[in-house]
Amino acid sequence: MKAFLVGGAVRDTLLGLPVKDRDWVVVGSTPNQLRSKGYQQVGADFPVFLHPETKEEYALARTERKSGKGYTGFTVQFSPDVTLEQDLSRRDLTINAMAMDDAGNIVDPFNGKNDLEQRKLRHVSEAFCEDPLRVLRTARFSARFAHLGFEIANETVNLIQQMVKNGELATLVAERVWSEMSRALTEQSPEEYFKTLKHVGALKSIFPELDQLFGVPQTMLWHPEVDTGIHTLKALQQARKATSNTEILMSTLCHDLGKALTPANILPSHHGHERSGADLIRSIAKSYKWPTKVASLCEDVARYHTHAHNAFNLKPATILKLLNDLGAFRQPEQLEKFLTACSADIQGRSGFENRSYPQAAYLKECLQACSEVTAKPFIRDGKQGKAIGEAIYRERLRRISDTKAAIKN
Repeated sequence: MKAFLVGGAVRDTLLGLPVKDRDWVVVGSTPNQLRSKGYQQVGADFPVFLHPETKEEYALARTERKSGKGYTGFTVQFSPDVTLEQDLSRRDLTINAMAMDDAGNIVDPFNGKNDLEQRKLRHVSEAFCEDPLRVLRTARFSARFAHLGFEIANETVNLIQQMVKNGELATLVAERVWSEMSRALTEQSPEEYFKTLKHVGALKSIFPELDQLFGVPQTMLWHPEVDTGIHTLKALQQARKATSNTEILMSTLCHDLGKALTPANILPSHHGHERSGADLIRSIAKSYKWPTKVASLCEDVARYHTHAHNAFNLKPATILKLLNDLGAFRQPEQLEKFLTACSADIQGRSGFENRSYPQAAYLKECLQACSEVTAKPFIRDGKQGKAIGEAIYRERLRRISDTKAAIKN
């Protein structure tokens, strides 16, 4: 029995990056032998064990044979006879197919170390095409390592494009697509995930509503980059500089989905794209299995982002309605998330990257002023029932007006 550190831990060690998770492969052992040493079995489909002290994962060396469609159609085989190289050969990319022994020696049968040095994301073998989820994983690694200069090898791009043409991505279920997308959003360069999927032709399969934004023109005065798809990814890039919150990042990505629905005869204007985008999100969020909180903020940002942009010109009643519709009085943090996405929308335009967004401070001041209004003084004045709510409403309008006047002065 011998254990080897494998996968991301080896890769990140060689890149000089922090190692988050340490996974191990055990060669020459059986489930009974590991259990006798105090390892706790947690794997259902194949034996994975937790170390009795470190609780790190130890998996028996295994092979996989394609036995069905999609990313679940595999028969897993394990035995003491399976070699380390056989186990590594089933992995996706060469940079993830290295191992390290307890003396620090690197086992690298597929030249992963060289690909690290050359900054290449390259598939290990033709078996890559047996698992469509690897298309999304490769795009996610592109988002993770783009800032280090990594690119997908040409032969891997060609293989992925062929997988897309063959309809392999149709077997992916919504939950797995969301899992990869949500992880990609928090990588250092999330826009690269979607650029990669667009380049290989996969975006139209997993997120057609986003794919359709590319090529849709916008008014050059407000969008020097013109193309709505390009703007969307620039906005996502700006949002990621400000936060790693998945709700904010996803809502930034989806804020202009309605522009793909704009009638051709009114382009490059997009009157009404806010409502059409919000309605679209309400529909697709269910079929794409987005978490409820993510879908809610996506819909709010799509519906109201231009309200925020025009905040200084809005009537007090419109601002109060906006705050209510966002649920800001019950959850003030919702306004903060909303405004972060709106700011990213403005800064995600060519030449606007450093543009300030004073609307955010203004709307937060309006919320603060309104939140200070309570029912107590009106109850003391003898008001009851509906009259209390009307009095609170009028006082909040007055305070918004005062806040606006103070800013002008």
